[in-house]
Amino acid sequence: MLYLSQMIGEPVVDATGERLGTISDLAISTGEVFPRITSLAFQGPGRVPFMISWRKYVDTFDDDGIVLSVDAHDIRFSYLQPDEVLLARDLMDRQIVDTQGMKVVRVNDLKLSQSGTQLRLLGAEVGVRGILRGLHPLVEKAVVNVAKLFHKKVDEQLIAWNYMDLLDRDLSEVQLSVTHRRLDELHPADVADILEQLDPQQRASVFEHLDDARATEAISEMEDEYQAEFIDDLPDARAAELIGNMDPDDAADIVRDLPYEKAETLLRLMGVEDAAEIRRLLGYKDGTAGGMMTTQFVAVPRTYTVGDTIEVLRALPEDHPTVHYVYVTDEYGKLLGVNSLRTLVLFNADRLMGDIMFDEIISCLPSEEEEDVAADIFKYDIPAMPVVDEHGTLLGIVTTDDAWDAIEDDVASDKTKMSALSIAGITVAGLMGLFLYSLILLQLAGSLHLGGLHY
Repeated sequence: MLYLSQMIGEPVVDATGERLGTISDLAISTGEVFPRITSLAFQGPGRVPFMISWRKYVDTFDDDGIVLSVDAHDIRFSYLQPDEVLLARDLMDRQIVDTQGMKVVRVNDLKLSQSGTQLRLLGAEVGVRGILRGLHPLVEKAVVNVAKLFHKKVDEQLIAWNYMDLLDRDLSEVQLSVTHRRLDELHPADVADILEQLDPQQRASVFEHLDDARATEAISEMEDEYQAEFIDDLPDARAAELIGNMDPDDAADIVRDLPYEKAETLLRLMGVEDAAEIRRLLGYKDGTAGGMMTTQFVAVPRTYTVGDTIEVLRALPEDHPTVHYVYVTDEYGKLLGVNSLRTLVLFNADRLMGDIMFDEIISCLPSEEEEDVAADIFKYDIPAMPVVDEHGTLLGIVTTDDAWDAIEDDVASDKTKMSALSIAGITVAGLMGLFLYSLILLQLAGSLHLGGLHY
């Protein structure tokens, strides 16, 4: 096996043995699974750059250099083609997305495979061995041998080229990420993890290859601190479209964290109904039941039959959140009771919802603290808790997912506070220790001084 770092700087000689220069780069054509090296770039006298066809002119090669098949005066120089990429210039030290490990990593070296006179790119070395090899191959060997003495292994970390593709075909600024096909196969949570690890420019490049549905799901899966930042960087029309496709509670959380001007612009660009729903949720204080509830629930009048209700459920859009309960209301929207889906299956289609509903309902007001709401959800083991106003009108529901999010936020906040308190405690303890130490020194100095006078 060969590595790009081992070949860069090695000599290029013609068929007569005349030295023409040193290897500066290798080019590949990006259309293959494991692409062939198509061109050789080298520096001649005075660091003048040259490029020639690999297939036409390269005879033999190894980590000691390249021998050409013709004399120097028979060479016809070429140029980089639109579908070609230079390995050292365009790939080395770039960030790529490892779709197997679901993380962003940096290319430390590139592994090549020899097959006759052909040389192919196998993949990117992203581990510490690539860094050590870049310093010097002997450094890599020394570290590996020392690790063996301690019964440790320094393994190569290779990401195969078929797990990567070029996002930006502008060769002045090539970036790597997953193939478009692979990106579509990933779970939205995995796409979100990848997006969070990229810088804003790379994030935008990856995002361009997601359709609206996948993009909306990915943003919804991102951590809170990344969501608003990401939406803020998008063009207004695109951002408004994506937020309008989200669940209202998720959309409201993001809009709440945006700058006021940006938030208003997006709300004006949305559909009237979507914007009105989000504005209504924004009216509730953050950290309360109203601020965390969703307005996507199923409620029917008490005069509906089981058959009518089943038809309502059948008419729900595919992207509607999972339905655990069907809520029963009066003609004014006041919550009267609830029925589980199991109840609908057990009773005949002509039974009225008001006759079979369970009316001992656990609910909360929109002003109730989210910690208390989450605690009640887990205490009573219910998938969702209805939120009602002071008149009993059903406003929304808080789901188990929302409760878990609230608990995770509290835990993260507590850890931050504990960390801050620990640092403060250590600082105070250090200052007190320094003060006591200084006081002892002063006392000793005073005692010696007094002793000297007495003597």
